[in-house]
Amino acid sequence: MRHTPRFVVDDVLEVKRLIRENPWATFVSNTAKGLVASHYPAILEEGPGDEISIVSHFGRPDEQAHELGQHEVLVIIQGPHGYISPHWYPAGQLIPTWNHVTADLWGTPEILSDSENFRVLGELVDTFESRMPHPVSLRTDEEASRGAARGTVGLRLRVTRFDARLKLSQNKPPEVVDRIVDELTHGEHYANPALAREMRRVRGR
Repeated sequence: MRHTPRFVVDDVLEVKRLIRENPWATFVSNTAKGLVASHYPAILEEGPGDEISIVSHFGRPDEQAHELGQHEVLVIIQGPHGYISPHWYPAGQLIPTWNHVTADLWGTPEILSDSENFRVLGELVDTFESRMPHPVSLRTDEEASRGAARGTVGLRLRVTRFDARLKLSQNKPPEVVDRIVDELTHGEHYANPALAREMRRVRGR
């Protein structure tokens, strides 16, 4: 990403929070045939210390297209983002921008065994079903679920480095930030409550 020291995040806990709250990931591989990108859910493996580890799965034959496990991949995690209009700035300031919360993660994937892949798929379903009134589980029909799981390849990515940004108008005076947050919360043209919440959270840190 562009070198913007004011917005750089080097706090591992903050990156973990971003992954936890934004589990839709873009996987990019530089293969023998060129760049390949795919999009899959990824969940954070909770653990102590500074290690960041995520697990996911690829639908076959995506793992072949990515040469999965043979080299480093880039995983992009995108949090809330949106357009910031100069109409929300003081008179005379005419340059718009785009606020965003983003993390780029690098590592070489480890291919999971069939049994561990099934366990991870179960955790993935449980994670998203937990808020439903009557959660679905792979254990509801384990035989059918295991059949479906054979069409996937599980992976673990232990992150070796990351580059993260919180670009949320930290370079603007408080009264301007207040106006931006109000427009994102209640505005007619570019309402973006999720981005507004993220801006309020960062201001409260």
